[in-house]
Amino acid sequence: MFEVYITKAGKYLPNDPISNDEMESYLGLINDAASKARRIILRNNGITSRYYAIDKQGNPTHSNAEMANLAIEQLYDETFTKNDVELLSCGTSTPDLMLPSHAAMVHGFMKNKSVELNSSSGVCCSGMNALKFAYLSIKSGSTKNAICSASERPSSWMIADKYENEIVNLKKIEEQPIIAFKKDFLRWMLSDGSGAFLLENKPKGELSLKIEWMEAFSYAHEIEACMYAGGDKLEDGSIKPWSDFKSSEWLTESVFSIKQDVKLLDQYILEKGSESMKIALDKNNITADQIDYFLPHVSSHYFVNGLRKSLAERGMDIPKEKWFMNLKDVGNIGAASIYIALEVLMNSGQLKKGERILLSVPESGRFSYAYAFLTVC
Repeated sequence: MFEVYITKAGKYLPNDPISNDEMESYLGLINDAASKARRIILRNNGITSRYYAIDKQGNPTHSNAEMANLAIEQLYDETFTKNDVELLSCGTSTPDLMLPSHAAMVHGFMKNKSVELNSSSGVCCSGMNALKFAYLSIKSGSTKNAICSASERPSSWMIADKYENEIVNLKKIEEQPIIAFKKDFLRWMLSDGSGAFLLENKPKGELSLKIEWMEAFSYAHEIEACMYAGGDKLEDGSIKPWSDFKSSEWLTESVFSIKQDVKLLDQYILEKGSESMKIALDKNNITADQIDYFLPHVSSHYFVNGLRKSLAERGMDIPKEKWFMNLKDVGNIGAASIYIALEVLMNSGQLKKGERILLSVPESGRFSYAYAFLTVC
């Protein structure tokens, strides 16, 4: 078995950063009325700017696959070109198409040579799944290098005309902010962008990150879907897929809008997160005091204090100064969030050899969690 290193990281954030007050000028007004929930949701999520791959008329400026390739292009230099790539592994929640696969569409932009492809679907863990496929390929000796990416373009899903038939119940927002974590919540949360890693079987340059281990968990056998799109939830908790609806119902029933069951989110997201992280650390004989940088992907600062408390209750008290987050500046970019956070840290100049980094990614789709433990070398 070979060692695996992240030798380079890249990111792409489309267009100029968009402030909170500018958001509706891009996403539009639902029913020609300003959102009553926007300020409350933004106050709780702590995000102050984000990026959209659309203009103020709602026209796309970049596709998802195009953004992924723009992040990947930052990995090339005189020692590694696009023609050296052996494997391309891509994850996203918001592919441009149902078919062909997202990785195939990204490869189409690369214009290099024939490579092995892997596409990981899902929600936020799709980026970590793409990373793990690349990691295992190199570790097994199947390939000597791999590029993995995670990218999202939810902005085009959140334009006002997609929500004309939505009814958002905001009755108790002031007393209990999580009530707003429904469809309108997601409009003020999600943003666009992409990240990419180059993985190789040897360290390179002044700084590389050795992947010590990766672990992943799913609780779909216990819990029904929480965040979903392309269907609607029935009373028994099952999901009726888009293909079982009449085409006339796709708009009237808002079948393709991104939805979230906020009761399930509140009940399980932190509990299962701390449970799975405890299992991952114990399995690999790691204690909280051995972590120098903790990179948790969280959808909102609303969850940060609760997450820290939940981890501490299971013996994983990680001091706040070890937490590294950039949610405030770039927003929630779904699967790409952890890539972009690690790219910022990796290129910050503050990492020292021997330091250890824990990546933690939850997804509320049906409650999946993924972790990666890295050593700076």
